[in-house]
Amino acid sequence: MPTIGEAGKKGPRVRSDCHVAVEIQSSGGLQIQLKSKVEGMFGGSIQAMMRQGCEVMGVEHATITVNDMGALPFTLAARLETAVRRTGHEPAAEFLLPMNDHCRYESGQDRLRRSRLYLPGNEPKFYVNAGLHEPDGIILDLEDSVAPTEKDAARCLVRNALRVVNFYGAERMVRINQGERGLEDLQWIIPHNVNVVLIPKVEDPAQITAVAERIDEIQKNCGDNHPVLLMPIIESALGAWKAYEIGCAHKNVVSLAVGLEDYTADIGAQRTNQGTESFWARSQVINGAKAAGVQPIDTVFSDVNDMDALRDSIIEAKSLGFVGKGCIHPRQIQVVHEAFAPEAAEMDRAKKIVKAFEVAEAQGLGVVSLGSKMIDAPVVKRALKTIEVAIKVGLLTDDWRDADDKPGARCNGIMTEKGGE
Repeated sequence: MPTIGEAGKKGPRVRSDCHVAVEIQSSGGLQIQLKSKVEGMFGGSIQAMMRQGCEVMGVEHATITVNDMGALPFTLAARLETAVRRTGHEPAAEFLLPMNDHCRYESGQDRLRRSRLYLPGNEPKFYVNAGLHEPDGIILDLEDSVAPTEKDAARCLVRNALRVVNFYGAERMVRINQGERGLEDLQWIIPHNVNVVLIPKVEDPAQITAVAERIDEIQKNCGDNHPVLLMPIIESALGAWKAYEIGCAHKNVVSLAVGLEDYTADIGAQRTNQGTESFWARSQVINGAKAAGVQPIDTVFSDVNDMDALRDSIIEAKSLGFVGKGCIHPRQIQVVHEAFAPEAAEMDRAKKIVKAFEVAEAQGLGVVSLGSKMIDAPVVKRALKTIEVAIKVGLLTDDWRDADDKPGARCNGIMTEKGGE
């Protein structure tokens, strides 16, 4: 009895995707029926890929129908594998495309995470150009943006994207599902150089431990030891209450993020742009993260058309202590980067503080006055952090002290001043 499996999308409004139907047969070999926007140029290559995929997965007899709307090879391969799996046939092996060199970079604990752009896991049309917008991180989402019936398709697509798509140096992140399904997601992404795993709706450190242990198990089995960092998302009253414990749950936790849609639903409040209803939770996440030595990351801003309100939200988030914000549209990225960057006056003051303190330290003094204000170690620490961020975002260079000593010195167009305040 023939068994049919289908995957992908079709229709006049579909782009950069395809629909693949696989009907397993008992004999007759492979019969491929292709309809493609680019059949004249790439029809032979698409058919060859379908045959190669079937050979890898152990499918000898099947009718395969492909309706292609400009899908790239990583999408075609993912849709074929998903369709085969949906027939009930267990593939002899995964249909993996070779991993590109531009997908092999690693990340680090203290890298910039000002912006992280969410991409729905089952929408390949958003993948290819996402890195061109220069977010600090790109999140391939397997959780809320994916319908329950498409979780299997999203896993396959995200895995292939991690192997092939050029994200131009953006941190490669994946948000997994909750509970056991999330632990199963890890098998699909860990062997393929994911940098950061986002863990949703965390309410207990044990959730972090379970993810870390499963990652270790997968890496041992596949002989991989690249660092996989963790970003728990706090989305409930209980999670906010335990923010510090969650931040300390594992050495690979690099950030605590807050998610306010679920949090406000949990406490029975309406979410507003002013954020008064979530001030306590955001403060908990900031203080929990800082106490645990990790980065606090603010929630997404849901109105993608109101850039002024977005900027106000970021300025408030920065004033509270957040160092990054989620983005749900590429147009938000530049605003996020600009608002989180140190302002010219902020940098000038930080430079004066550091240089004045270094002179005082060389003279054996613990504090020094700058104008009418006393400068001690905590103030210097904050100034050094401002300079560190300014260097990372390109507003200052490593040799800013030497640059300041030159007459009329400028740094990226910012005139530096001499003397006290």
